[in-house]
Amino acid sequence: MAEADLALLLAALAMLLLRALGLLVAGALRPDHPLVAWAAAVSQATLSAFVALAVLAPGGAVAAIPLPARLAGLAAGLLAGVALRRGLLASLGLGLLALILARWALQ
Repeated sequence: MAEADLALLLAALAMLLLRALGLLVAGALRPDHPLVAWAAAVSQATLSAFVALAVLAPGGAVAAIPLPARLAGLAAGLLAGVALRRGLLASLGLGLLALILARWALQ
């Protein structure tokens, strides 16, 4: 197993463990409890790390997409996230659309 695959597997397991623990203690903890804030921060940091890795040092099929197109998709997704305030699905969709359009424009 490649190092990147192992890192992805471990991160996925960690996030699943955090989610399972969250389900177990959901009724016992208030939403403003420090453990809830910590779990959310870890999940967001892990996702951010994998997005950065995919943009800056991609492997597989993503490596064939030019860096400017990947950066355009990232920028569009970030801007959409700020503008839409937590609209994750819409941010991902707009970022992907920008990536596809930028790749098409660069060909």
